Amino acid sequence: MKNNKLSYKLRSNALRYLILYGLLGGLFFHGFIRFGIFNRAIGLIFPPALADIPTVQSSEGIVPNWSQINFQGMLMQSSGNISYPTTNIGEQTRVWSSGESIAQFMKLGDFQNTELNLDSLNLSQISQGTGISTSSLKLSDFQLLNWQTLPSLVKAIPSLGNILVSKVKPIDDFVTRMGIPNDKTIGELSNYDVFQHTQIGSVISLKQYPLESIPGIDDAKINSFNDWRYSTIDGVPGLATLTWNNLPGLQSIDISFIGNIDLPLGVEEANRIRTLSGSDQAGYKVPCQQSSCPHTELAGPGNTTGMQWISGQAQQVRGGFGVLGSINGSQEPTGRNPFGSAFKQVIWTIDESKGSVETMMFFRFCDRGGLVDLGCTPYFIGPVGFIDYREKDPIILGEPRQ
Repeated sequence: MKNNKLSYKLRSNALRYLILYGLLGGLFFHGFIRFGIFNRAIGLIFPPALADIPTVQSSEGIVPNWSQINFQGMLMQSSGNISYPTTNIGEQTRVWSSGESIAQFMKLGDFQNTELNLDSLNLSQISQGTGISTSSLKLSDFQLLNWQTLPSLVKAIPSLGNILVSKVKPIDDFVTRMGIPNDKTIGELSNYDVFQHTQIGSVISLKQYPLESIPGIDDAKINSFNDWRYSTIDGVPGLATLTWNNLPGLQSIDISFIGNIDLPLGVEEANRIRTLSGSDQAGYKVPCQQSSCPHTELAGPGNTTGMQWISGQAQQVRGGFGVLGSINGSQEPTGRNPFGSAFKQVIWTIDESKGSVETMMFFRFCDRGGLVDLGCTPYFIGPVGFIDYREKDPIILGEPRQ
């Protein structure tokens, strides 16, 4: 009997403790939720997702960390394809896939006349910026060599013209296979009619020769080669991984016009007319006259406060110019070009509950260097992840100011 009473007492005490701990645990959990402790704890266990690209905060606001950004890391979030005419090589077809780097399908000509100044670089500069040794490369690694002729090669590398053909192995093999004696200088032979339209890469296999087998190729600017515009980014050794702090043109961009993310607002917003977004063709004050205009209101100097940057997922605007301007129905997502004409910054996803704004990069295709300037498509190649902002974060707005 005594043992039964003891056992009953122990069970009763255990039950009381269980009820007490349950109440305390409930209060503790309630406090976690009520005062945000729970959210902070989860944040420590599962840190928030990093921004799409590395950024730095400075007196100019949140800016990309150009020293950690390159073409190879810019990944497409959608797939697509287009076909269009060119001035020199007939119809072009561009195909891209989700997860693919823009370096694989975007071409040097797409960035012609932009602040990046890619075409003014040479292989020596790229090698210094990336640490890639040109001694390990083949001629075939430099894509644009595939369509160079002897005259165009001499034009790109003038010093080559004074060298005897027999002293440059790939040129010697090329000339010999064309049935021409190799007892002259490369410059002399480049004037022969037979070489005017014969591409070197169509006669010899460029993968058989070291890149450095052509003297002076390291120091020749990209834009000195014939039809350089049609090389892909990754067709230039090292260019895909060259960080953008090595592109001096970016330093000249005026980023003094800065606002702040004031109030992210969602899909319920309609008919916004006091905008600060649009395109370089339609202007940057294109109203959103539709039933859903998610946007962020901005704060800033002058009458910037209260102006709206509309989400590019909600609104398309006129873009592009020339023959290529008609592609994609002449439409591109609304946004701004605060970092120049190489790409467009577009507000994409707006989360009111979190006070967050996600932006994307959009690119375009161009063909501007032939006999006829075909212009550029709208900025519709994207999205590629860019900068994420939260309420009160500074955001560079670029020019024009209004």
